Amino acid sequence: MWLAAWLQAARLPSQLYIFWPLLLGQALAAAQGMSLSWSTLLACQGYGLAMQLFIVFANDVADRETDALNSTATPFSGGSRVLVNGVLTPEELGRAALVCAAVCLLLGLVLRVLSGTWAPPLLILTGLGLLWAYSFRPLRLSYRGGGELLQMLGVGAVLPLIGYSAQSGSLSGMDWTLLGPLLPLSLACAMSTALPDAPSDARSAKRTSAVVFGVRTAQDLILGLNILALGLFTAWALRGAYAGMIHAQGPFIPGMVLGIWAAILLAVWRLRHPRPGTLAMSWFVALQIIFFLAPVIGLTVLLLRS
Repeated sequence: MWLAAWLQAARLPSQLYIFWPLLLGQALAAAQGMSLSWSTLLACQGYGLAMQLFIVFANDVADRETDALNSTATPFSGGSRVLVNGVLTPEELGRAALVCAAVCLLLGLVLRVLSGTWAPPLLILTGLGLLWAYSFRPLRLSYRGGGELLQMLGVGAVLPLIGYSAQSGSLSGMDWTLLGPLLPLSLACAMSTALPDAPSDARSAKRTSAVVFGVRTAQDLILGLNILALGLFTAWALRGAYAGMIHAQGPFIPGMVLGIWAAILLAVWRLRHPRPGTLAMSWFVALQIIFFLAPVIGLTVLLLRS
């Protein structure tokens, strides 16, 4: 029972949002001819696990009143429900969140030693700061507005930069143009996971994009961001610094990723404007998460194979 409660609180499937962007940054370094350090990789992914646990534990504590009002929660939104259902206490989750934050800082120092640069620990501090600004006072931007932009920066920029700098020893060789498609893709994913919670968020005066713009308009914005990310990723793959390397791997993986993307985009388009609390809304969010993961995973595999 105790273990089941903590596994529920951990929401381990959300680790995918962190695991792959971190690995993508490391794959970029490896594709530039740098030897992939397994100790650095383990420290990076260990940080990713600790950071993900810090996020879900801290957000459960910060959102416990809003989550208690939520009758449209899905597996992707509405918190883990351990506080709502009374299986864990805010004090227990708060202590666990602090332990996870300490582990993040400790692994940042490990990465400083392994990489020879202060970039990873400073970026890790930035990530912790983004989460604090998202959930807690004085900023609490998930309620004031702009929380999804913080998620975009954390997933679409900070995580790949941590992975890259940890393996390369600096940020000087980073291909910054890759952030072009990663940022709108991350923003669309962040906006989509807020859609199911719009009714309870509105009652709690939580200014997510779905509350500010309305669920239908937010869904249209997500579709627009998807199309933008698709175009930017395609342009990056065809004309960017890694274009030759990607083409040399053959057409299978790029073709598969583009095929998955096109199929998901069509499915999301056909599902547009579902209402919170419906099965169609859960499908919309699930497809959007896959839409985020497909190019990140595909590109990571291509770079590691190069």
